[in-house]
Amino acid sequence: MKLERLFISIFFVPCLLCQAQAQEPADKPGQAAAQAVPTEAPAAQAPAVQAPVAQAPAATVQDAPPLAAGAASDTYVIGPTDTIVVSVWKEGALSGNLMVRPDGMISMPLLGDVQASGFTCLQLADQIQNKLKKFVQDPQVSVVLTQIRSKTIYILGEIGKKGPIEMTPDMTLLQAIAIAGGLSDFANVKKIYILRNEGGTHQKIHVHYKQALKGDSSVNLLLKPGDTIVVP
Repeated sequence: MKLERLFISIFFVPCLLCQAQAQEPADKPGQAAAQAVPTEAPAAQAPAVQAPVAQAPAATVQDAPPLAAGAASDTYVIGPTDTIVVSVWKEGALSGNLMVRPDGMISMPLLGDVQASGFTCLQLADQIQNKLKKFVQDPQVSVVLTQIRSKTIYILGEIGKKGPIEMTPDMTLLQAIAIAGGLSDFANVKKIYILRNEGGTHQKIHVHYKQALKGDSSVNLLLKPGDTIVVP
């Protein structure tokens, strides 16, 4: 009996080992299939990585050049006591904030006295630029009006603030009244008028105030230096 059992053990043990080895490869494909699931997850998340690229065009908004600030009307003529800024590109020593003297002149390094009164900002910039060509290669000059003191208008009557008002470029009737604090409760809006002395001739210009308030630009008159607005 012992020989028979030994014989059976010798016969069946190798068979069992062969079956165990045959089952191991069968388990490995199952494990590979289980591991294949996480490898697909990053592919599903790939579009999220590309999301910032879609926002890139928004940066083009910054390419728009900023608008120039403080520029005066091209038709305004500079006068004594006005304040201007002269800028010479890459020449900080030649740039600065200047007040036009009572004689109509400004003083600049290298150039000395320069006539400013009687010119627009563009005309003065051209004049300075031409003069600087003797000292600076290809000068680039700009002139900006920062404060008007040479030209005033006057407001009398039923108004918040009576007296002289410094003009701004292209100042209108409504702008002047607003700067003066507006009309009082007792103002007669139907009888407002402007007194103007032009070419030695005195004029009395009646104002259509209510129409101007409604947006009629034809009656929102442009003011001239020395005008007097009377509000009965």
